[in-house]
Amino acid sequence: MTPLTEAPPTAPPLPASLLAASRQGLADVTAALAGAVDTALAARRPAGPIPAGRPEDVLKAAADALGAHELPIEGLGTKAALDLLTTVLVEYGIDLSHPRAAAHLQPPALAVAVAADTLAGVTNASLDTYDSGPSAIAVERWLIGVLTRLARFGERADGVLTPGGSLSNLLALLLARDAAAHRRGIDARQHGIAALPGPVVLCSELAHFSTHRACAALGLGEAAVRPLPVDAQRRMRPDALRQALGSLGPEHTPIAVVATAGTTDYGSVDPLPEIAEIAAEHGVWTHVDAAYGFGALFSDRLADRLTGLELADSVTLDLHKIGWQPAATSVLLVSDTTAFTALDRHVAYLNPADDADAGYDGLLGRSLQTTRRPDAVKAAATLLAHGREGLGRMVDACHALARHAERRVRAEPALELVAPAELTTVVFRYRTADPAAADEINGALRRRLLETGTALVGRTEAATAGPGSPKRVCLKLTLLNPTATTADIDGLLDAVLEAGRTCERLAEEGAA
Repeated sequence: MTPLTEAPPTAPPLPASLLAASRQGLADVTAALAGAVDTALAARRPAGPIPAGRPEDVLKAAADALGAHELPIEGLGTKAALDLLTTVLVEYGIDLSHPRAAAHLQPPALAVAVAADTLAGVTNASLDTYDSGPSAIAVERWLIGVLTRLARFGERADGVLTPGGSLSNLLALLLARDAAAHRRGIDARQHGIAALPGPVVLCSELAHFSTHRACAALGLGEAAVRPLPVDAQRRMRPDALRQALGSLGPEHTPIAVVATAGTTDYGSVDPLPEIAEIAAEHGVWTHVDAAYGFGALFSDRLADRLTGLELADSVTLDLHKIGWQPAATSVLLVSDTTAFTALDRHVAYLNPADDADAGYDGLLGRSLQTTRRPDAVKAAATLLAHGREGLGRMVDACHALARHAERRVRAEPALELVAPAELTTVVFRYRTADPAAADEINGALRRRLLETGTALVGRTEAATAGPGSPKRVCLKLTLLNPTATTADIDGLLDAVLEAGRTCERLAEEGAA
């Protein structure tokens, strides 16, 4: 070995304030956030919920503001970097707190949740091992305990946070797949699913597309998904489920029945007690995708819509929908903690068995992730700050806005109600003088609202004449701003009407 003949060059020590968790660093974080707020208030906020302009123009302006796609040799410094990004986010982004932001299941975040999310980032804990963040583990376990009780699960219930509802559904179907394979004497985790005959996942025709994606990712194939018809209230028909399960022969393996508690477009809730009973008769896992609807449990007025949720084997819920959390804050609950056995994993450098036996264990065995951010902190802060009654008032306020929108649509000759307000969504159409042009005009008026920056309104397709009829282009209000007023909703619908009339006029001029 060649001996070192020269000492390495020395450099001045870097300041401790570089780190957010240091005393000075934490003070600097607080000051930086205050400065970012000042910058945001001074920025040119769009007049509506989204910047006006064509998408390519808005995106180019934002890119130009950021500068060349090059890593700077010398950094801008903390304040300048935050000022720049804050300006870009405000001037070219969306404002979900605007009362005309009603396109998606994407709420404005609660102040307490954002503050707590910053604290979670300061600690930079992880949930996989005890020595990566014991307090963060305790917070998640507390939150899971609260949510399992809210869902009326028993003492053996458990759960885990995930990056989103699609990932929660994937994890649920993974657990269901392995449980179904185990009943056939197959170890799917070790040997795969090649020996698993004809996997089948049953859901309603309105189930979220993540069910199909999950089946593809898990090797079951999207063809394993068998959508079942819905009734006039857009709920899965139990008779169709009973018939479908009864018709499966030994060449098929029923993996799970996926019920939906809050369909994305309509907020409709499948008949959970009947579905769970039928699935239990056939020994099939019941998963409830309550990503949207779980928040109804905060409300005394709406909670009974989720009766039967406690009968499920697993439940997905998204607190970044009805819960007003910064994305993403999804949770998978299971009725029996042993369901997570399929995820058990001991790794020498993370959670060796003797450490785990001594209590130095984390939550690695409940997730497909290793490093996992403590997203439970923001949710726990919200539940502690507002309680069930406070959150219930927010749910009821949004539901009341949706009911008002429904009444206004019914009363407006130029609008057609397609689906009433079950939770916080309303689906409707703009009526055109020429019925053949209705789909084109409904699509165009939504784009006009976007391009002018006037409003964010959702779009979907629905069978407007009942189940089985042709699907038509529809508009959708997703109302998740509890501070909005009925006057705001009237103004939003007035904007829709004005855009519709403008689009009709432009279409006539173009055809002339």
